[in-house]
Amino acid sequence: MNETAHALGTSGTFWELIERRAALTPQAPFLIQDDRTLTFGELRSRAERVAAGLYDMGVRPKTVVAWQLPTRLETALLSFALARIGAVQTPLIPFYRDRETGYALRESKAEFFAVPGTWRGFDHAAMAARLSADLARPPRVFESYDTLPDGDPAVLPPPPADGTSVRWIYWTSGTTSDPKGVLHTDRSLIAAGSCLAHALRLSAADVGSMAFPFAHVAGPDYSVMLLMYGFPAVLFEHFAMPDALAGYRRHGVTVAGGSTAFYSMFLTEQRKAPSTPLIPTLRLLAGGGAPKPPEIYHAVVREMGVQLTHGYGMTEVPMITMGAPDDTVEHLAATEGRPPEGMEIRITDEDGKPLPYDTDGEVRLRGEAVCKGYLAVTDPFDADGFLITGDVGHVRPSGHLVLTGRLKDIIIRKGENISAKEIEDLLARHPGVGDAAVIGLPDESRGERVCAVVEQPPGAAPLTLAEVTAHLRGEGLSVHKLPEQLELLPALPRNETLRKVLKYRLRDRYT
Repeated sequence: MNETAHALGTSGTFWELIERRAALTPQAPFLIQDDRTLTFGELRSRAERVAAGLYDMGVRPKTVVAWQLPTRLETALLSFALARIGAVQTPLIPFYRDRETGYALRESKAEFFAVPGTWRGFDHAAMAARLSADLARPPRVFESYDTLPDGDPAVLPPPPADGTSVRWIYWTSGTTSDPKGVLHTDRSLIAAGSCLAHALRLSAADVGSMAFPFAHVAGPDYSVMLLMYGFPAVLFEHFAMPDALAGYRRHGVTVAGGSTAFYSMFLTEQRKAPSTPLIPTLRLLAGGGAPKPPEIYHAVVREMGVQLTHGYGMTEVPMITMGAPDDTVEHLAATEGRPPEGMEIRITDEDGKPLPYDTDGEVRLRGEAVCKGYLAVTDPFDADGFLITGDVGHVRPSGHLVLTGRLKDIIIRKGENISAKEIEDLLARHPGVGDAAVIGLPDESRGERVCAVVEQPPGAAPLTLAEVTAHLRGEGLSVHKLPEQLELLPALPRNETLRKVLKYRLRDRYT
């Protein structure tokens, strides 16, 4: 990390980070969307005016403001305006509907709620009115799609100086049925973004991209990286292939990605014209949020001619580990990378006792990028202050982390533990498998049986259970781990952020 980026990464608050970058390169672009560009200098000046407008509306330090807005320049300005005031903001994914949105408004006790009006055919203002009718203290609802509050910055109090107070409430991404409000500070999010920036080793010459919702915790995570290194990112209000390719090509994107599902989408488009670079300027795919089968790494490098670095993160800790561009091929393909300085990973048994290298156990985390806990939910930390993740994996002597599943993804068949991820990685090598989710289903004689749910690529002949088990046996999978049930779906159910597979829906459907 260069000295300038390191100095910016020590900022105590988001607003301090914005001020420092705006002073360094005020004319450099920060965010690009279609024909519009927001420079770092404009970010500072315009966000202050929006902050003044919000202040005139009654938003004060510690006021809880919910916003459910698409990925737009206006959304970024509103979020950073709230950071200027020192409000507590709770971003909501625009695809959330009454149940998730109502839960978040109720639990956070939001006093204000910014919505886009009608967006992509859904009336968010009408939903806000429905939900407000059921709340004892309904929030003040205002629309903020292409217009923003405006005022004179002279009315504002001094910017917040404390970066360790909770100012962000993010909601778990929905791979389980019950969302939790995750409490973050400016410092925890800046620490996570600093780690990401250091791992990817980007420069001011790069052009990034945000294909994920800005309301996801990756929004501030990625923004910190841009502010530290002074390069721009292209925003996609609605990401869909192949339409999004024009934006990548037009603006010369060098770094793209998001998660494993995004890598697969890029590969699908590349395979339509194998001899032509999909995005001529692209040199790196990077992401995290969901496990990556090794075959995906090899396919991206082989077919797209770009590097792929994958990491491990979650709403509670946006950046835990990341593959580095100079890692070995084996490490990039088969691990989640190494943790940055200051991130402690402890692998434990079920009683919390530390385990040695190369031994699977529960992943526990401690460091500045770790959240402060959950909103109105049991403390997720152990006696030593490590966050209990529920993920299973091991650390190699080199420091690289290998994830092998989640505690809930461990299938117990006749008393034997079976890793769903191991089977999913092997299924990914079959040409008739586009994506796969392996789940355990209740079974009277076995306790649980192994069920493989497969999404096939376009035009593939329907798979049979016999073909799947023959493939897995050919890959060396133990007989007792073979699926006993196969289900084919046109598309696996996913969340709308990083496109994680919603396994609880599959369990509900096939139980």
